[in-house]
Amino acid sequence: MQEFTTVVADLKKKKHAEAYLSLMSHYACDPMGGSEDISRFAKENLVSTLLKRNDVVIILVFNGDKPAALLTAIEGFSTFACKPLFNIHDVVVHVDFRGNGLTTHLFEKIEEIAKQRDCCKITLEVLSGNSIACKAYKRLGFSDYQLDPEFGSALFWTKQL
Repeated sequence: MQEFTTVVADLKKKKHAEAYLSLMSHYACDPMGGSEDISRFAKENLVSTLLKRNDVVIILVFNGDKPAALLTAIEGFSTFACKPLFNIHDVVVHVDFRGNGLTTHLFEKIEEIAKQRDCCKITLEVLSGNSIACKAYKRLGFSDYQLDPEFGSALFWTKQL
């Protein structure tokens, strides 16, 4: 049986910074991440930029010294609830470690932190064609967002700048 360690990342630690960048690169190269590695600019600046922010929580899972999984959450704010929330931006399980329940470990940890911070909810985006992730997120209690079924579900839209 494989041994896994889950930690809240400290990107000041070289091991954590390298694990984060390695897993982000792995994710980006996957079809669900766009099939193209993160840019050179991102590789050179992502860690230092994240270190300047106080609203980001990164959870890493290691198998020994090998990076196995990560979750990046960024704190936002719900005006309706007048409370903070977390939006999950990245969920990565390295292909070598899939099927070990690591997504569950990541989400248990971010939910624990969200409750400590009195967050009202956790949000995320997922590609509709990513059936494995959709199934996992539903199992973890996530669903599409509706205020009134008559008006349908919320959509995630983007505009590139």
